[in-house]
Parts: sequence; C-alpha cells; structure tokens
Amino acid sequence: MMLQVRDLTAHYGTSQALFGMDFALQAGQVATLLGRNGMGKTTTIHAIMGIVKASGGSILFDGQELVGRPSFRTANLGIGLVPEGRQIFPNLTLMENLVATASNHLGQADPWSVEKVFALFPELETRVGSMGNLLSGGEQQMLAIGRALMTNPRLLILDEATEGLAPLVRQKIWAALARIRAEGMSILVVDKNLADLLRIADRHFIVQRGRVAWSGTSLELQADAAVRAQYLGF
Repeated sequence: MMLQVRDLTAHYGTSQALFGMDFALQAGQVATLLGRNGMGKTTTIHAIMGIVKASGGSILFDGQELVGRPSFRTANLGIGLVPEGRQIFPNLTLMENLVATASNHLGQADPWSVEKVFALFPELETRVGSMGNLLSGGEQQMLAIGRALMTNPRLLILDEATEGLAPLVRQKIWAALARIRAEGMSILVVDKNLADLLRIADRHFIVQRGRVAWSGTSLELQADAAVRAQYLGF
C-alpha cells in the first residue's frame, strides 16, 4: 500500500477537525476525497503534507511515517501537492514558477521536465514570459499541476482540481490527469465534478465530519443514489 492513513486526528487550536480518518491508496491508483464543504478533506491533505500538525494517528507513505515530518521532507519522499487556490508565485514568470521548486530527489530515470509539461499543457508554452498574476485561472491551474510534476512525485495530490474553471478547461485538466495516470502516477484528488471523477478514479472516500463515512468503487458510487444524496447532495 502506497499511502495509509490510520485513525488520523487533527485540531485547529481547541477545535477538532479530524476524528479518526482511515483510508488507503495503492500504487498506481486514483482515489478521491469527497464530501460537502467543511468536512475535513483539505485538513486531511494538509495533515498528509505536514502543513497541519496531526494530533493523533498515523500516515504511512511507502511504509515511512509522515506524522511529525516537516513539509519539505514529505515532499522529498515523492508527494507533489496542487493546493487549493493554486498559490502561483505572482511576481515570477510562468517559466520561473515551473523551475523554482523543480527537483528529482528520487532519481527518476525519465524525470518531468519543462518540455514534458508543455507537451501535457501546450497552452503554457505560449505564456512562458508572462507573470503568474497575469495568467488566467485555467492557466494558473495547469501551471500549478506542472509545477507539482516538476518535483517528480510518485503521488500527486490535488485539492479542488477544477474549481471555478470553465468547462473546456476542466476537460483539459481531466484529460491531462488521465494521461498522468496512464504513466503509472498515483493520484489523490478532491473535486466536486463527480461525473469526471467517476470516469477517472478507482476508489472514492466520502468524508463526513472528519472521518470516512463511505468508501467504494466508481461503479458502487454511481449505483447508490441514496449515498450520493445523503453525503454529496445530488
């Protein structure tokens, strides 16, 4: 198992946000964290990355404990994050954003490069000199994904992968993720576009009040209207 989250708890001050999160992701799988806003999806991602300190439980990545590990050390193990809100460096050019955090700590034989990112997102190549704050929302999201890939991760985590994007841009993002998956990348994604997630994901974990309330395959989720209505509202 590549990623194992066991009985994970986390707090913001005195307020508890996670109440025993449990889920696992196999190498090469695409999994989702689903649920209404404020249920703990982003907190779970931040706990995995070390942005939020876990107050209990365990997070194992390839058998290595992540709880208590600084964020940069977690990233160096091979986890790339595409954060909610994209967090592009506004005063760097597109090219500078791509190469600012580029690395190959795992010694990948065919590492991600600027050329490979441009092959995945051709739109970016025409904007290499544009400042981050002058890019469109779709371009920023493509850049955020490209920037994460330039760290050559084994697991890519996306928080709100296509939030606020136009339908055509969303299609390009999902097509890119399908290509990445076909190359063997493991993906953990948070998003609200269930139809797209059902096509790409192997497994879904529905988060309700800081814990996993339901898990299953795309076929199982598609067939269970009661679960969708109860936890997702549609």
